[in-house]
Amino acid sequence: MSRALRPLAYGVWAALLALPLMGPLRAALLGGVVLVMTLAFLGARALSRRPLGSALRQQAAGLGRAIRQQAAAIPRPLLAGLVGAGLLLFPHVASRYHIDVATLVGIYVVLALGLNVVVGLAGLLDLGYVAFYAVGAYAFAILGTRAEVSFWAALPIGAILAAIFGILLGIPVLRLRGDYLAIVTLGFGEMIRITLNNWDAFTNGPNGILNIPRPSVLGFALRDPMYHYYLILGLGLFTVWVIGRLNNSWVGRAWIAMREDELAAEAMGINVMRMKLLAFAMGATWAGFAGVFFASKQTFISPESFTFFESVIILSMVVFGGMGSIPGVILGAAILVILPEVMREFAFYRMLLFGGAMVLMMVLRPQGLLPNPRRKVELHPGEERLGAAA
Repeated sequence: MSRALRPLAYGVWAALLALPLMGPLRAALLGGVVLVMTLAFLGARALSRRPLGSALRQQAAGLGRAIRQQAAAIPRPLLAGLVGAGLLLFPHVASRYHIDVATLVGIYVVLALGLNVVVGLAGLLDLGYVAFYAVGAYAFAILGTRAEVSFWAALPIGAILAAIFGILLGIPVLRLRGDYLAIVTLGFGEMIRITLNNWDAFTNGPNGILNIPRPSVLGFALRDPMYHYYLILGLGLFTVWVIGRLNNSWVGRAWIAMREDELAAEAMGINVMRMKLLAFAMGATWAGFAGVFFASKQTFISPESFTFFESVIILSMVVFGGMGSIPGVILGAAILVILPEVMREFAFYRMLLFGGAMVLMMVLRPQGLLPNPRRKVELHPGEERLGAAA
């Protein structure tokens, strides 16, 4: 088949596949979308191979450097003060709907930063990350409804339980890599979901758990969405601070070395097995925190909130923003939460556009939107640099 006819063939093929399920009109629209996206992809690839494409990439890179230089020229205390003031004042000028969306962004920021420890730093592909999210949520739901444990006491309990499950997952996968690791972690996530769905006596099965208590301070229940926004804002800032400290510590550098070459890291004296367990435990801890908060905000949870698709979305946030980059992960989480809300009128095509955007992202900018600018790291002053991206 001629290359010129391939995009048309892809569009017709997609329309024919969708015809029995969607009807002729929607199938034709889907075929048109596939045709346009294929043409855009081929055009972008052809442009990137030509001198004009190289010039455009250089201009874009120069523009990016100029923007970073201008941003760097702003004093950091001033920039932090402006961002902090905006975040603090946001609930007072936004509607209830926008506050709820911002709170959801905060939850996914915490989840994505936790997964970034496992995937972005340690290089361990975890497709069952939502299981730790479920452990934290169900820990508070069960303790809060049956033992009257408060939200503040359940936060560390949920995080510790999730970390324990992270270690339990890490032990059998210590020597697995790549596809095998992904399959085992995927199976672990499904095991947790199926257990929650079938253990009626303990988790109430598919009916879920109702009347989960909200956070309270001195007996005053925090019911207003504004309070939930401030709670997740504080938790998110705490997460950023801790993950940032980890990135710049010897633990983070050991994870990066392990991600690049396990044999070399082990030869340098890094206990690879222990660092893997630590990565799983640390990543799961933040999922436990987010799960407790999610349960308190929703006051109802069920196994349907913790499907495999949630793990895929969280992983996409990490990859889309830039693995190993805290600002990139935050940006990726914000985009992938806000865009579906903006595109609610196109809900039927939302996942198709999302998949196409991810494909284009992997082709045109595989390092993510905001990759970590530090390309190399040092384990100790004076030693040779490791060829590892931070």
